Amino acid sequence: MTDSLSNSAQRVQKALSAHGLDYCVVEMTATTRTAKDAATAIGCSVNQIAKSLVFRTQHSARPILVIASGVNRVNEQQIGKILTEPIEKPDADYVLQSTGFAIGGVPPLGHSTAIETLIDADLMKLEVIWAAAGTPNAVFRLSPQDLQKLTNGRVVQIT
Repeated sequence: MTDSLSNSAQRVQKALSAHGLDYCVVEMTATTRTAKDAATAIGCSVNQIAKSLVFRTQHSARPILVIASGVNRVNEQQIGKILTEPIEKPDADYVLQSTGFAIGGVPPLGHSTAIETLIDADLMKLEVIWAAAGTPNAVFRLSPQDLQKLTNGRVVQIT
């Protein structure tokens, strides 16, 4: 871990280290807030970006993390069927409260509370993916298999 990382990026690096993984958080000079921005800054394809999207179930109001390939749009009705409860997009305060991270930098791990996680099946077809690391310009490289292990996520078709 590098002390030069921002506090939020350091939290992600600590979470990675706690899982015994050697992945390194990198803070870019360019923004990685959107999948397209991240792919441009990293020099990879947009489908390799594992974007973390937080939803809220409509009846029980619990947070759900959907980690989607950067090229895919989440079909909210499909996710609702998988969860047997409709979902909705929450506001930025709910995302921050549920994860401890602001929209645009939500990582797949290191959240302030445990969050049920669904992983886009399309990500599992790739060798290398990139995920947000706590800020709108921090990322880390990992394998889809490690993403599933880190999050205990369920692989589903999100489109």
